[in-house]
Amino acid sequence: MNLKIEAVELRRVAIPLASPFRTSFSTQTERDVLLVRVITDQAEGWAECVAIADPLYSSEFTDGAHRIVADHLLPRLFAAERLNADLVAPLLEPVRGHRMAKAAVETAVLDAQLKAAGVPLSRHLGATATHVDSGVSVSIYDAVPELLDAVAGYLDAGYRRIKLKIEPGWDIEPVAAVRERFGDDVLLQVDANSAYTRSDARHLALLDAFGLLLIEQPLDEEDIAGHAQLARVVRTPICLDESVVSAQAAYEAIRTGACGIVNIKPGRVGGYLEARRVHDVCAAAGIPVWAGGMLETGIGRAANLALGGLPNFTLPSDISASDRYFEQDLTEPITMTEDGRIEIPTGPGIGVAPIPEVLAELTVTAQVLKP
Repeated sequence: MNLKIEAVELRRVAIPLASPFRTSFSTQTERDVLLVRVITDQAEGWAECVAIADPLYSSEFTDGAHRIVADHLLPRLFAAERLNADLVAPLLEPVRGHRMAKAAVETAVLDAQLKAAGVPLSRHLGATATHVDSGVSVSIYDAVPELLDAVAGYLDAGYRRIKLKIEPGWDIEPVAAVRERFGDDVLLQVDANSAYTRSDARHLALLDAFGLLLIEQPLDEEDIAGHAQLARVVRTPICLDESVVSAQAAYEAIRTGACGIVNIKPGRVGGYLEARRVHDVCAAAGIPVWAGGMLETGIGRAANLALGGLPNFTLPSDISASDRYFEQDLTEPITMTEDGRIEIPTGPGIGVAPIPEVLAELTVTAQVLKP
């Protein structure tokens, strides 16, 4: 199915977090979100750019993504007589990098295309599950007792897996405390967001004592060789996040022994179609994957759920219920069952849309561009 784009709306919304979220690279109290709405002759589609306000997780950031979409990506789409989602990446290929910006554009076109066809994104991608196991990412705290209280609350809520953010100086002690307080049956993993170096290998090996599912992205995103070395020192599986920016990058990381598990974030790899390719590469190599998160609103989270239904997503996801991060989500709240599962949307496209009144209240700027 080919579409004709009539207009694209770029909307910036400021949505406060329910509580501060601290990682090894920043503390966020609010999300500055770039939304992309593609209006076509047959349907409209929504997407969310996952870039954060500052270039700290990656080189992309919200202001930059907004400019890239407006000045460099949309003109290439507008020049096409008609298009579909499979044509978006080739049209945008001359623009180097900027995968998060490209992912937002492609996803909005894909959402419009699937809504026009009446097809859910999950079915289009090849999902086989109806629900996704929900895990929770736990912020860095100032003190261990605060962390333990937070973890207790998430376990009481039903989350199936706990992920602790770590950094040098906040690693062994909090992990040991959580393991001692809640026991060995709790699925537990850690995420360093590139906060360590090769010289920390023996220190990171101390985490082997706690039966973790994985250590996520301990070293710099470009240090694939270092991750391969580390994987030979620690017994806990190494999981790559920031390093895997494409299916090709996933293949090379697996080939060199740099990881035993991969976290897939569609925005990081340029969209859901490339994310499916990453999934397929990992499945062919026998490497399990799981669905990561970037503090998305309901727009991005619904789409992530669709991807998380693919068969090689065998580990609990970072897709939490809306109330984990927001008092008021942009969409109808995404909820979790008492046993820690979230239903994959079944409506056409991503299966959700913003609530008009909430969107109007949280909008900071809106820009409409036409061919």
